Amino acid sequence: MPPRHLVLWLPDWPVRAALGAPPGDEPVAVVQANIVIACSSSARAQGVRRGQRRRLAQTRSPALRLIPADARRDERAFLPVLRLLEELVPGVQPLRPGLAALRARGAARYYGGEEQSALHLIEALAEHDHPGTRAAIADGLFTAEQAARLAAPALVVAPGGSQEFLAPLPVQALGDEEVTALLERLGIRTLAEFAALAETDVRDRLGERGARLHALASGADSRPLVPQHPEPELAREIVFESPLEQADQVAFAVRQTADAVTAALAELSQVCTEVRIDLTDDDGAISTRVWLHPTSFEASDLVDRVRWQLESLSAPTKSGTAKADTATSDRAPVGIAEVRIMPTRVDDSAHHQPGLFGQGPQQRLHHAVSRVQAMLGHRGVVTPVVVGGRRLVDRQLLQPWGDRVPSERDAALPWPGSLPPPYPSEVFNPPLPARVAGADGTPPRVDDRGELSAAPAWIEETAVSSWAGPWPLRERAWDKDQARLAQRLQIVDESQRAWLVLWEDDSWWVEGRYR
Repeated sequence: MPPRHLVLWLPDWPVRAALGAPPGDEPVAVVQANIVIACSSSARAQGVRRGQRRRLAQTRSPALRLIPADARRDERAFLPVLRLLEELVPGVQPLRPGLAALRARGAARYYGGEEQSALHLIEALAEHDHPGTRAAIADGLFTAEQAARLAAPALVVAPGGSQEFLAPLPVQALGDEEVTALLERLGIRTLAEFAALAETDVRDRLGERGARLHALASGADSRPLVPQHPEPELAREIVFESPLEQADQVAFAVRQTADAVTAALAELSQVCTEVRIDLTDDDGAISTRVWLHPTSFEASDLVDRVRWQLESLSAPTKSGTAKADTATSDRAPVGIAEVRIMPTRVDDSAHHQPGLFGQGPQQRLHHAVSRVQAMLGHRGVVTPVVVGGRRLVDRQLLQPWGDRVPSERDAALPWPGSLPPPYPSEVFNPPLPARVAGADGTPPRVDDRGELSAAPAWIEETAVSSWAGPWPLRERAWDKDQARLAQRLQIVDESQRAWLVLWEDDSWWVEGRYR
């Protein structure tokens, strides 16, 4: 008989992790690839379900708030729950974010019974702002997990009663879409019908994979529970007795803290590729930013990020200076009372070791540019990135070296009217006035239907050899005050120079040039 297991389930965990608190009355859904993977209870009350497409969910709940999925965010948010459970009952195993398991025997003996231990853990989580937790105890992890989803708030399946409990559940509970689809085509709808099949027949038809699922449906779950301790706390902080007002003073004071962060990572054979820095001033306001690194952070890099973040507080926040900025005050702080450095993304240090025969050109380039950036400041060295947009000037974004700044204009999204590749090698910002003329010497016009009054014959005093277009470029058509309509043409002159010209406001403009 499988050992007794206690499973704790925090419903809608991706939603909780995204909001940072239990969801309230606001309908919220977490989506991945335009599919709902989790939603709040208020969203379910309006007809939103897991597996729905985003548009269908929005039709069911017009006020639905959509949040992109982030597996790492879910894992990070679940770590405090694991640490709390580990303090109450040792040997906790995270099955996935929002779901944890432990052996029931020790907890039951300590708290005076299986149901009492489950209720005690539920109350402890509720006291730490995790209400609505469900718990179940059964033979085997699979049965305990299915029971936790039906618990209200705790459910104990009697020893030896796993098969009876699982019998009415649908075969979808097995979590294998391919096998489930086959079973449904064969007319098998419940776990009881699946368990009634002969084990040899299932093994012959579905192999070891089917035999394993058949054992789960029969209540014979033999998976061992391997306790895993929560990841160590890698964050380090320093509190100043007297708040410091100068950026150089704070940067000098946090050097040992930065060394402590890298040393803790080194003990685990890991490096940091993303870090969050919290600056607390003497008024209690907190400035939080998440910084990324193209390779991995060293202690000196962490000190630089602290300095740059302090310098940015003395001026209004500029776009592109960090990946995220929450609860940030744009005013210059009176003084910094506390600095906290917390790695939010780590990697195996073996992936970042230098080559056997020294560092390659790319690594040497990174170190050289990083030294220049340290002297000139965070935005002293920038790199161009192509983002989404319809006009060429809107598709250019200069971001600080080493950062991956998320843009609201995703280049992967459709942008009707945008120019397909190849793109001009030279873009004029702002567009330059263009001299385009027809055969009679007068500038051709483009009417509202996109028709040219005459073929272009001259551009910049050079004869035109070929041309293509026009193509409409419409923006904000729903807003009459900000609506813009332009027409694009590509023109090649007799010297084989290619131009991208724009007809807008009854004038011709050069938007870009091909070379």
